[in-house]
Amino acid sequence: DTCRNFHCKRGKVCHADKQGKPHCICQDPAACPPTKDYEHVCGTDNKTYDGMCQLFGTKCQLEGTKMGRQLHLDYMGSCKYIPPCTDYEVAQFPLRMRDWLKNILIQYYERDLNTSGILTEKQRNKVKKIYQNDKRLVAGDHPVELLLHDFEKNYHMYVYPVHWQFHQLDQHPVDRLLTHSELAPLRASLVPMEHCITRFFHECDGDRDKLIALKEWCHCFGIKE
Repeated sequence: DTCRNFHCKRGKVCHADKQGKPHCICQDPAACPPTKDYEHVCGTDNKTYDGMCQLFGTKCQLEGTKMGRQLHLDYMGSCKYIPPCTDYEVAQFPLRMRDWLKNILIQYYERDLNTSGILTEKQRNKVKKIYQNDKRLVAGDHPVELLLHDFEKNYHMYVYPVHWQFHQLDQHPVDRLLTHSELAPLRASLVPMEHCITRFFHECDGDRDKLIALKEWCHCFGIKE
């Protein structure tokens, strides 16, 4: 099977020609395997797709067109009404996001106490200091005033979680810059819960070069230079 070790990018599948030579052709969206409701995704065309296979197969078939260039994964789940983000809400967003990142790391640390593997030893040592601090604000639905007060009083606990998330996203390539596609996994999973995330990332790009540098990322989260 000449297609066995032949890799095609997302939205394409391998097909062997008459001579047995492998080529990448667009995935037929209608031929995608069936999916569950929770696997549905919303495209930037505000259309619900049964899954990633159908979305990227459609994008491939539109290759070379304006519609194809503009079609991306918008967020996980079926399309629904996403309310606009107000100035007041976008100003509050970093408070919730910082607290969420800190608590994600705490969860990973607690899980690693029994079975290691999620965090590296260096990361565990960083998070251990936050975990053992008796002034740490525990996870919960806290009012904005409390989140702001805690950030000002315990600023040092929030620096590493913000840096950690940047480096988790900065993978393709690792260049201290976040592209649209690198931000997509985080953004797509959070849009249904945090409708300000799209505007937040857009405004983080201070020089409007469609890339978020580490310095811009930290500035957005209130981390000092």
